[in-house]
Amino acid sequence: MIQKVLKINPSDNVIVALVDLKKDDTVVFNNVSYHLKDDVSAKHKFFETDMAAGTQIFMYGVVVGTTQQQVYAGEWMNVNNVKHATSAYHWRNFDYQWTAPDVSEFKDRTFMGYHRADGRVGTANYWLFLPMVFCENRNLDVIREALHNELGYAVTGKYKQFTHQLVEAHKKGDNIDTIDFSPSATNINNRLFKNVDGIKFLNHDGGCGGIRQDAAILSKLLAAYANHPNVAGVTVLSLGCQNLQVQDFIDDLNKINPNFNKPLYVFNQQQSDSEEQLISDAIKMTFQGLIEINKLERAPAPLSQLTIGVKCGGSDGFSGISANPAVGYCSDLVVALGGKIILAEFPELCGVEQELVDRCKEESAAQKFTDLMKSYEKQVVAAGSGFHMNPSPGNIRDGLITDAMKSAGAAKKGGTAPIVDVLDYTEQVTKPGLNLVCTPGNDVEATTGKTASGATLILFTTGLGTPTGNPICPTIKVSSNSNLTKRMNDIIDIDCGPIIAGEKSIPEMGKSILEYCIKAASGEVIPHSVRLNQDDFIPWKRGVSL
Repeated sequence: MIQKVLKINPSDNVIVALVDLKKDDTVVFNNVSYHLKDDVSAKHKFFETDMAAGTQIFMYGVVVGTTQQQVYAGEWMNVNNVKHATSAYHWRNFDYQWTAPDVSEFKDRTFMGYHRADGRVGTANYWLFLPMVFCENRNLDVIREALHNELGYAVTGKYKQFTHQLVEAHKKGDNIDTIDFSPSATNINNRLFKNVDGIKFLNHDGGCGGIRQDAAILSKLLAAYANHPNVAGVTVLSLGCQNLQVQDFIDDLNKINPNFNKPLYVFNQQQSDSEEQLISDAIKMTFQGLIEINKLERAPAPLSQLTIGVKCGGSDGFSGISANPAVGYCSDLVVALGGKIILAEFPELCGVEQELVDRCKEESAAQKFTDLMKSYEKQVVAAGSGFHMNPSPGNIRDGLITDAMKSAGAAKKGGTAPIVDVLDYTEQVTKPGLNLVCTPGNDVEATTGKTASGATLILFTTGLGTPTGNPICPTIKVSSNSNLTKRMNDIIDIDCGPIIAGEKSIPEMGKSILEYCIKAASGEVIPHSVRLNQDDFIPWKRGVSL
């Protein structure tokens, strides 16, 4: 029999619907019968008992809201009868005990990665184009079209062919409704450089204007990307007069890695004879660099060399009970194997702060996390907003009605391991184990920040579907439900729906996710975001962003 409802934690006072439930239905869970007073759609919740106005609501064992009015057992929980609420948090001397999962089946496993001179291992081999200022974006677009089309990295050919068919039909006076789109798979065998996974372009809208602090943060971000283990060479385009000077970027690069030794080509447009010279010189030098990095080959590396960022976006009411805890189990496996996990999205840790503080191994890390969270929230409130405004209309429609509820489920991606370090935006992850990195919850700003801190793979869970990816960090999409996987199978890599259906356990799914990560890190499978060139990059200007 299919399980219809779930109580996530024994201390919770709401029940999750796993299937659509109808008003006047009676459902039984743990030998207790609940008579429903409303329709309750799958992913939504109903109250376990009668509660007066102002009563705290618990999910995942933490406070996620309070009732706004008298509510009754079996009543649908929604934005009209519940509002966001959280518990206070502070440092305390807490003896956190962690039981690591059994990793015996993985302890001798390896992945095939690109070994860099500094000892890190990349999961891919990219050439990177960086503009120092938005004025160079158009030149990057011209170079991208030239190199991608000629070297076999473009994914737009099928759409060009379809458009060409429409044009020819129109010229002939034919009915274009009869022209069907016939997609064709991208053939990596057409690439000239077999060991170069891509040529990536970090177009952005910064580098000048705004405030100088924005340019300074952007410089650190671009330096982190240039130094990334998935990057083998870099071409920099500068106008020349912008706030973010090339020397600032190089200084930041040397601070991150004093022994940086990758090919780095810099072109200054205001010192070029013409735009044509700038572009042609950049293409020629980059081509020579591609010849060199194509000589690099994958070699075995222990799983301790994996650095995985965990992210959720387009979340639904199942994310916190299927995809996120499954990714969390995978995270614990990676930590137990000596690898690194990056959990970020600070607005989506709202409500679980005390649990995370208690898991910090060092008081200094706990204090840094507390300071970053409170400073971030203060800035948001000063702008007339708040963390409580984080859930999107899509989140709310699919059962995530408060930020604390969303956060309690989102935090499950980090597993249960102790927290070894807390880092601010662009700071580099160096310690094996679970690391917290301050970023917004915004999908692209968060993936951009995780990659800057060193993630070489990203596990991205979603319940509603999102095409987010990253230029240099392969992003693996993990669905919370099988309906989404069927509907958007061109972007979803892993389906955690079997957890909801009772067909697989969270540990089983977590192991399957790690197996996929090993294959993706080795280049044996290509995640859909990589295949589709979903190269999203948005620097965080440290303004108000949820």
